[in-house]
Amino acid sequence: MQLKVINKPFSVCKVEDYSQTDLTADFVFIGKTDEELSLVCETSQAPANTIEREDGWRTFRIEGVLDFSLIGILSKITTLLADAGIGIFAVSTYNTDYILTKVENFERALQVLKGTGATLVP
Repeated sequence: MQLKVINKPFSVCKVEDYSQTDLTADFVFIGKTDEELSLVCETSQAPANTIEREDGWRTFRIEGVLDFSLIGILSKITTLLADAGIGIFAVSTYNTDYILTKVENFERALQVLKGTGATLVP
């Protein structure tokens, strides 16, 4: 498994609406349910109409396009990190998965995954 570090700080937000969200930014993940509007974005892109916000996240992605027939990749990662006492916030796109951890756990998370054979790509 190859991992690519995204060298930007991220925030996880609950927003009033998406009117102030820059959808042209490199990394914008939105989630809408009947109960809330969520946003994961670079901290510098967090909008003013945030209701709740948690800063201090770092992220990496699983490199390459993941076929839908692949089973258990995210489960394996979350189990390894949970066993090491590291909480995560996961976001999936059509192509791949992004794993966010708090800044203070990020390097340790990478070390745990590298210890199981994962490699970092530039």
